[in-house]
Amino acid sequence: MITLPITLTIAGAAAIMNVWLGLRVSLLRRRQGISIGDGGKADIATRMRAHANYVEYTPFFLILLALNELARGSEPWLWLVAILFIIGRLAHPLGMDRPGANLLRVAGIAITWLGLLALAAAALAASYAEQAKPKVSYASLALGGTKLS
Repeated sequence: MITLPITLTIAGAAAIMNVWLGLRVSLLRRRQGISIGDGGKADIATRMRAHANYVEYTPFFLILLALNELARGSEPWLWLVAILFIIGRLAHPLGMDRPGANLLRVAGIAITWLGLLALAAAALAASYAEQAKPKVSYASLALGGTKLS
């Protein structure tokens, strides 16, 4: 059985955060009497956009996190990148609630992008490092040899 403790932890946290972001939109809609969409209200549109932004980035992050954890094991740097991702994804919508560009919003997306880039680079490195390793011929091993192919 394969267990990916980092990915499972972060996927659980990400799901909870997704519900929280959706709830923020729903509660604001309810307070303002808007059933569907943003009703032309900038504050609802902003919260909807924050939620959509989260949904745009999180699947890619989780896929890359899981693949890196499968390829490399549960290395400490993966924990760091994953925890920073959650912090960044929390900061971003809180920053979007504030008018104009602000540190929370900018830091949130910057942390998200850096985490994605780090995982993408690690995935590419792991992929090409694996291809560079010599392959053992299973046929020759079955015949008792150690020939590499």
